[in-house]
Amino acid sequence: MGELTPAAEAVLETEFKGDNIRYFAAWNGELKQGDGATITFQFHDEDWPAWSLEINYQGEGIQRLGGLDGVIELLSMIAGSLQPSIINVARYQYFEKQVFQDRPGVGWMLYLPRVLAVQQVPEARALVPVMITDEKDNDKQIGTIIVSVTDVPFSDENPEHVKIANAIEIRLVDQDLLPPFADH
Repeated sequence: MGELTPAAEAVLETEFKGDNIRYFAAWNGELKQGDGATITFQFHDEDWPAWSLEINYQGEGIQRLGGLDGVIELLSMIAGSLQPSIINVARYQYFEKQVFQDRPGVGWMLYLPRVLAVQQVPEARALVPVMITDEKDNDKQIGTIIVSVTDVPFSDENPEHVKIANAIEIRLVDQDLLPPFADH
């Protein structure tokens, strides 16, 4: 892997001057079409730890995380440890198909730091509570993972998957439960 050249660093510094958004990303290193997956953390210096996390994938790349159960376990660990404002899991291409461009999309899964009930999101195929143990050894729910599809990984190429995710997004916005990106 090459190092950042002084010229490239100068271009980046000029482009992002005054921008205090920070990113951290991990990639599974797959170059083969359809197998890539990335995890990207985004945060602002002044409001750490209020940040967002995106897990993007192509094709079978997400299967390396253990399918539905593995991704839920990963999201639960991250949410319990870092307590982000959102985590969303979707294929790269879903962004163009989500309902609201100024808000996170549901895609396959969306973590929100709030307790949600089935009555609030009946379109979801699963609502998974995210728990932590507080300083008094009591279990406490800190959020919910909303799952749009449970039988296979979400695909933006499947119209039924997109329809379910879009319906969840609309339901969340109608209840003021899906904040705009500006609020993160």
